[in-house]
Amino acid sequence: MNNLSNEQDGCDYSAKPDSSAVSSRKNEETIKLIVPGNLAGSRLDQVLAQLFPQWSRSRLQRWIGENRVRVDGVTGSVRQKIWGGEVIHITAGLMEEDQSHQAEAIPLNILYEDDHLIIVDKPAGLVVHPGNGNWHGTLLNALLNHAPQLAQVPRAGIVHRLDKDTTGLLVVAKTIEVQFDLIKQLQQRTVKRHYFALVLGKIEKDGLVDAPIGRHPVHRTRMAVVQHGKPARTHYRVLEKFTGCTLLQCSLETGRTHQIRVHLMSIGHPLAGDPVYGKTPPGSPVADIIAPFPRQALHAWQLELTHPGNGQILRWESRLPADIAGLLQALRNDASQPAPAFL
Repeated sequence: MNNLSNEQDGCDYSAKPDSSAVSSRKNEETIKLIVPGNLAGSRLDQVLAQLFPQWSRSRLQRWIGENRVRVDGVTGSVRQKIWGGEVIHITAGLMEEDQSHQAEAIPLNILYEDDHLIIVDKPAGLVVHPGNGNWHGTLLNALLNHAPQLAQVPRAGIVHRLDKDTTGLLVVAKTIEVQFDLIKQLQQRTVKRHYFALVLGKIEKDGLVDAPIGRHPVHRTRMAVVQHGKPARTHYRVLEKFTGCTLLQCSLETGRTHQIRVHLMSIGHPLAGDPVYGKTPPGSPVADIIAPFPRQALHAWQLELTHPGNGQILRWESRLPADIAGLLQALRNDASQPAPAFL
């Protein structure tokens, strides 16, 4: 799970291409923003890093050093204090990843939409946000096609992420104000996210994994439980036991990258089908059933939050995708167990 959304404070600002200040340089765009008051007292580079998380701090600092950033019409400096209300213009030198923020006609399964929110049921194989070589064909590209006004919202309104091969529910904000309201809800842990997870091995009782997560010290593309990682808490509840597997409901207090996958692996019960954190042991009694499954058996089935517009508590549910449902049925057939009523 991507966790950029959990690290930001809620704020209200506007950021958009400035039609009155067209750049004369090729592959550049001038962006205008008004700094929100809650960032008062921060340095200019810190403010820009908060408002534009899609760009690295080093790139923003370089742009400041190249005189690409003006504060109230005056060239800015990295350590300049910002007090809120300033008008900032950035002449952004666009790179390949920036060009990836284009509308693409990718179908979306939308469970709910109003003037504030979109609730998307994400299929397996869909990357949420461009990056790491996946610069096109993402949920962000699909959202820009579905609702072009999302081009004016950072990350096209995406508030939290699911891994490429994890299915289920995501909330998207249609305005900047709603985006930061939802980010604040995530920080305050009032957004409830529940997952179905099929893990290897038998878990006898419910439990909690409370262990910090950070970048793996050797395999830098992976995450791991590390001493100085960010705090992470995952609750799990046993739903159904099979020979060699257990179906869990997992609930998140935090939203670290790959949190459920890493936490369950750390207690010796990796997700079935996970190609990174837990391949099925050859001697497993369900190896013939699990081994062909092409992805981690993880589905974000329930999402609950407070509607930013009217204050109502809303909840959505997503049916199990056909591949996980079929996998569970194969395990039940093998173990001669009836399907439980909750599914």
